[in-house]
Amino acid sequence: MDPVGLLLELAPLEGEEARGAFVAERLPGARRDGLGNVFAGEGEVLLLAHLDTVLPPRPLRAVGERLYGPGVGDNTSGVAVLLSLPEIPGVVRGFTVGEEGLGNLRGARALVAGLRPKVVVAVDGYIPGVVDRALGSVRFAVRFLGPGGHAWGDRGSPNPVFALAEALTALRARLGEEKEVSLNASALKGGEAVNAIPKEASALLEIRALEEEKLLALFQEARDLFQEAARRNRVEVALEVLGRRPAGSTATEALRRAAEEALKAIGERAAFQAGSTDASAAVERGIPALALGVYRGGGAHTEEEWVLPRSLLEGRKALLAFLKALGVG
Repeated sequence: MDPVGLLLELAPLEGEEARGAFVAERLPGARRDGLGNVFAGEGEVLLLAHLDTVLPPRPLRAVGERLYGPGVGDNTSGVAVLLSLPEIPGVVRGFTVGEEGLGNLRGARALVAGLRPKVVVAVDGYIPGVVDRALGSVRFAVRFLGPGGHAWGDRGSPNPVFALAEALTALRARLGEEKEVSLNASALKGGEAVNAIPKEASALLEIRALEEEKLLALFQEARDLFQEAARRNRVEVALEVLGRRPAGSTATEALRRAAEEALKAIGERAAFQAGSTDASAAVERGIPALALGVYRGGGAHTEEEWVLPRSLLEGRKALLAFLKALGVG
């Protein structure tokens, strides 16, 4: 099948259910599990592409050679490339749910646990990227709680919004000193009226790091900073871990050499890097794994995400060359 044609059909579809149904209709021997994963084939090599997108898809917009639309690259293009492959002996093609946001790799983790492959390759990312090192993360929610009150009549009462602001400022200052670490804060909420002291303030946060020990240490520091901010502002604080992804690498030299051969087949040189993909579900189980980029584009996780549609043909060629280099098929 033509990956460009598949991309044009798949990109406007919203939601894992609709996308999973699209894939299942076109995948010979397709099976679906209770989570919504779609997979087919038999073998020890598991190829994974995630069905979900960060932002809801919209109708595609063509500008020159580019196609624009939320999720058109990550990972609609990866799904289109993987779906376009022929049936290959020894290879299972899996299309997963729950890779983005708070999905916590639930689809990939279920397939890896159930199928027990010996090699896992995530079909995800830009050409010539090869993710051979899993980027660890902790995703969590924090809530500061106070009594609330009247902005004037209860002036001086504890305000959880100020506690949240202080904690985020302190955490940003602390993590800003660390190399190869990232902090993100989103979904901030607090209060409903300008003249009422809020009873609650909350946020979603994510810390990423290349080393597992560093990640756990920074998360503990974050907890301490939130508790200190709560103490200073005389409010309560509650923290809930929403997701964890491992840091580390299980990529073998054979996998790296195959990736180099794959990129060489399309005139590129492999760019090895760290990243967070479905391959992380295999890394945490000690299974050899990496991720292979299969399209050219930019603007991932934004409204202005774009791809060069013809690049999916390059990605398909590279993926087939990768499997050949592994001796599969």
